[in-house]
Amino acid sequence: MKYSEQIKPISYLKAHAAEIIRNFSKSQKPLVITQNGEAKVVIQDIKSYEQTQETMALLKILALGMKQIQEGDVIPADEAIEDTQKAGADQ
Repeated sequence: MKYSEQIKPISYLKAHAAEIIRNFSKSQKPLVITQNGEAKVVIQDIKSYEQTQETMALLKILALGMKQIQEGDVIPADEAIEDTQKAGADQ
């Protein structure tokens, strides 16, 4: 994705807000808004935002798992399965 094609000044956002929102339904590319020549915000459609949030959550879970492995905070799979089955039977 070329972000250089998706950079607009804040004046463009002010003048074309409705058009920008309509275009998000066609293209899920984020839009970078600049102010005084500096990138200030990124606007994206809600579906892309939700996907980004889900991806971030999965990456955090993965990082936590990797940290637990490095710290040796693990149990064998068969033991984990047995514990899960016992917990289900107790309910």
